[in-house]
Amino acid sequence: MRLLAHVILPLGLVVGVLTAATACSGGAPSPAPSAKPTSGAKTIAPEPTAPPSSDTAATPPAALSCETLIPSDTVDALHKQGWAAMKRDFAFGPEPVPGGIECLWSDPAVASDHGLLYGWAPIAGAEAKTRQEQLVASGWIREDSARGVYITADPRASLSQDEDGYGMTYLFGPGWVTVSDTKQGLVLIDPRG
Repeated sequence: MRLLAHVILPLGLVVGVLTAATACSGGAPSPAPSAKPTSGAKTIAPEPTAPPSSDTAATPPAALSCETLIPSDTVDALHKQGWAAMKRDFAFGPEPVPGGIECLWSDPAVASDHGLLYGWAPIAGAEAKTRQEQLVASGWIREDSARGVYITADPRASLSQDEDGYGMTYLFGPGWVTVSDTKQGLVLIDPRG
C-alpha cells in the first residue's frame, strides 16, 4: 500500500503530465468553444474580448488545501467513493509555482490512471505570458475568452477528454492560473480559505 501511495500514483501522474505537456476561480461555467481543438491549430480566438490580466499575482487563501480548492459537496462525493487527494506543488514541468497547489483525486486502493486533477496558483502577468508562450510552443492550443486565456493539451496527447474534446487545460486569469485534467473540470476550482 505504501508503495502504491508513494511511488506508483505519483509516477502515474508525472508520466501523464509529461505525456500531455512534453514540457479557477469559481463562477459561471465557461462558454462552449466555437471550435473543438484540432491538432493543426495553434491559436483559436472565439471571442474578440481581451482576456483579463494582472501584473500582480493573487494572494493565496490562507488555508488552501485539496479540501478547500473545490466545492465541499464535491469533496464529500469523492470521499464517499473512497477517493483521497494527493497534494503537491503546482508546477509547470519541474518548476514549482510558489503559493500554488495541485491535487490528484483518485482511489488509493486501485492502481489506475483514472483520477481528477485540480490546481491553482498565483501568477503575475509577465510570468503568465511566458508560461502561455512555452505551452503553445510545445504544441498546446490557446483560446482567449472573457474569463481568461485557456491553454489546452493537443487532443492527441490527452489522457482523458471532456465531452467537448478538451483534455488537460490551464486557465490564466488576472493574477492566477488554474489547471484540471479537462476544461470542464476548471469550473469546480474555487479556492477558499
